[in-house]
Amino acid sequence: MRKKVTVIGAGNVGATLAQRIAETDLADVVLVDVAEGVPQGKALDLMECGPILGYDSRVTGTNWYDETADSDVIIITAGLARKPGMSRDDLLAKNGDIVKVCAAESGRRSPNAVMIVVTNPMDVMAFVAMKATGFPRERVFGMGGVLDSARFRTFIAMELKVSVENTHAFVLGGHGDTMVPLPRYSSVAGIPITELLSADQINRIVDRTRNGGAEIVALLKTGSAYYAPSAATLEMVVAILLDKKKILPCSVLLEGEYGVKSVFAGIPVKLGAKGIEQFVEVKLNAEEKAAFMKSVEAVKSGCAKFM
Repeated sequence: MRKKVTVIGAGNVGATLAQRIAETDLADVVLVDVAEGVPQGKALDLMECGPILGYDSRVTGTNWYDETADSDVIIITAGLARKPGMSRDDLLAKNGDIVKVCAAESGRRSPNAVMIVVTNPMDVMAFVAMKATGFPRERVFGMGGVLDSARFRTFIAMELKVSVENTHAFVLGGHGDTMVPLPRYSSVAGIPITELLSADQINRIVDRTRNGGAEIVALLKTGSAYYAPSAATLEMVVAILLDKKKILPCSVLLEGEYGVKSVFAGIPVKLGAKGIEQFVEVKLNAEEKAAFMKSVEAVKSGCAKFM
């Protein structure tokens, strides 16, 4: 039997993600959106790509959740996108209501699914989704860390004029302005970037990584990033569907890890068929620990509104 992935939200992120998943030919896709005709039209368009690109994935568009039943993976992208000058926290209340319904309705129909939350503010929305589904923490988590690390890697590669394939980067904490890129754990072909870049260069790259989403919002003026967020989510989906046991940074409910309890924050985890199979802890120095706790506190204040 083919695997089944549900993508909730047929906007730029959701539709692009549905395309990426279909093109892997690893799973059939159900695309859900409240806008009448939109998911159906985009699904049909994607189906008609199959003969050209050589995939047999079935893509179904729907305005409700019945067709999502028995999904292996559910991805929530539905919500309002950021506009110029709007922080992720500005989206909190409106997107919280949306995610609550999406998670509850889809989770009820696929009680064994792994759920990935993309909607911003992502760490808080993952908390909302977990409460709405009652799923264990191993099966509900947020995407942001993979995207933030990709941005960090991109800027490192651009600065050093090397292939992105040689770069490895590490980002902890919430998906937002308080995220914690860790230069000490980031490298190029195994060489720590602290040995390849000056302190000023590293600080500039770290700042650009923290503001990576806002930079794109400011440039687009009428939307937010979707190519990289959909690619980041695809990496997680493939790790789950192929049981790759891949170490990726994800926003997870911490229950004692890094000295934190009952808050979502980004840390490295091992992803496989059952979701999170291991929570990975690394040693932080005093400065890194302080920055991580500051990021956690920012997420905690948002979660408190949904207690």
